[in-house]
Amino acid sequence: QVQLVESGGRLVQAGGSLRLSCAASGRTNSRYQMGWFRQAPGKEREFVTAISRSGATTYYADSVKGRFTISRDNAKNTVYLQMNSLKPEDAAVYYCAADYNGGSYDYSSEYEYWGQGTQVTVSS
Repeated sequence: QVQLVESGGRLVQAGGSLRLSCAASGRTNSRYQMGWFRQAPGKEREFVTAISRSGATTYYADSVKGRFTISRDNAKNTVYLQMNSLKPEDAAVYYCAADYNGGSYDYSSEYEYWGQGTQVTVSS
């Protein structure tokens, strides 16, 4: 079992930056592919970014490529999401997720464990 706790969400102005953290407890997160998804009101949950178990490979949705950066510190069991040049359309609840089997990184159904989410609000 893995427990995931996100933090760092808050209100930020458009163009600003924010860093989200996802702390894992239980089984070490170094065995897991980790991902960030987000869900805005009235919309489906969507893939944002993912990182391989070693951290060597990262994946991004086109909408955040060049603005967001995912990283992980396996020694601290923590995954980070650095978000720059935020836009109002980035506003959502952001969820951290862990995938033990290393499946398709952009399919939410591949992820076995989820955090409770952290709210990101972007004012225009």
